[in-house]
Amino acid sequence: MAKQKTQFVCSNCGYVSQRYMGRCPNCGAWGTLVEEVMQPEKADRKSRVNLAGEIAQVQKLTEVNIEETPRVQTNLAEFNRVLGGGVVPGSMVLIGGDPGIGKSTLLLQISGQLASTGTVLYVSGEESASQIKLRAERLGVEPDADFFLFPETDMSRIRKAIDEVKPSYVIIDSIQTMQQPDVQSAVGSVAQIRETTAELLQIAKTNGITIFIVGHVTKEGAIAGPKILEHMVDTVLYFEGDNQRAYRLLRAVKNRFGSTNELGIFEMEQTGLIEVANPSDIFLEERLANASGSAVVIAMEGTRPIMVEVQALLTPTVFGNAQRTAAGIDRNRVSVLMAVLEKRANLLLQNQDAYIRAAGGVRLDEPAIDLAVAIAIASSYKDVGTQATDAFVGEIGLTGEIRRVPRINERLLEAEKMGFKRVFVPKSVANDLDEVSLQIVPVATLADALRLALN
Repeated sequence: MAKQKTQFVCSNCGYVSQRYMGRCPNCGAWGTLVEEVMQPEKADRKSRVNLAGEIAQVQKLTEVNIEETPRVQTNLAEFNRVLGGGVVPGSMVLIGGDPGIGKSTLLLQISGQLASTGTVLYVSGEESASQIKLRAERLGVEPDADFFLFPETDMSRIRKAIDEVKPSYVIIDSIQTMQQPDVQSAVGSVAQIRETTAELLQIAKTNGITIFIVGHVTKEGAIAGPKILEHMVDTVLYFEGDNQRAYRLLRAVKNRFGSTNELGIFEMEQTGLIEVANPSDIFLEERLANASGSAVVIAMEGTRPIMVEVQALLTPTVFGNAQRTAAGIDRNRVSVLMAVLEKRANLLLQNQDAYIRAAGGVRLDEPAIDLAVAIAIASSYKDVGTQATDAFVGEIGLTGEIRRVPRINERLLEAEKMGFKRVFVPKSVANDLDEVSLQIVPVATLADALRLALN
């Protein structure tokens, strides 16, 4: 019997090596190279063949028939927004998130809604059919003749079931539990995930079937398996939150059919996930009026303006080096803003421990939050509170200037709707503003903003 050839594959990035190495030379991760048996290539292995046995043919660009494929709308407007306007037929969507965050709950609710527009095949490798039925009853998913359950992990049987049922939508829960019988590797390994995803991608693209895939995440929060998994799919969604909060955030980090900046917000209830139409109420509902170290920013998440409270706490350091801790805001951005405050606003912050967070568990990463973060830091340092009806928008340069930000009018409309009275904006956008009932305070420098906001 011929000796089997093996290779070592990085479980983090998919790098292939002929010998074991403690550290992956491609991504730098330690202890991620796993030994796998090399699979012989088949002559027709890579051919794109649909379920009817038809093989893709070479076509001239002028001969390609372009038909406007309508997006399929679900009953969850938040889910539609994150996908870019609805479900695209024939697309492949990967959803990742921490265990117990609600990925299966979200997809089961979506499946029940999609069953009214086409046949749904729900493939589960983690639950039995009876367990899924119990959860469907708890979520209020109405039974439909076109909703099929299939508790299976063998891809050959799954492909046969897809051929028999001919569904419009397929849910795979989860990709790490699926296996190819002809791949001599453990379930959940790099080879299994890669080959299984490749076959599902072929099914989706050659037959126009929309496939949703659930992916486990690592302790660092990235989707487990090789990075090629994220490159192969059309859309990558992350379901975020924690078990201590009832709110869940759905964020797109890759989307071939829409924006990657959209954010969907849900609340986890006993009967399932309920969309939150006005997230600004959530992030501001527990804010203390006139508290020091607090400032409200009007951030943009895709096309939606969201008002979020930025909190800062500064205390004298008892160590040699001051600490800088940030939650929901980039720590390096906080360090730069504190350096600008010290240089341009004459605030002695080098001996102060700083703790910065975005209230409500949201993550803010756009430059327009700079002014609110700086105001919150200065407010805590001086122990002077900001007015409860003030909001701040603006990017801060290294010379202390307040720079313009995009979509300023949408931000002002959100502040007006939430009952705010005064908004600090960059002076350079003062001539671009629409008529609003707010008091607009244009500021050109950080010193001007501090003087007017903390008087």
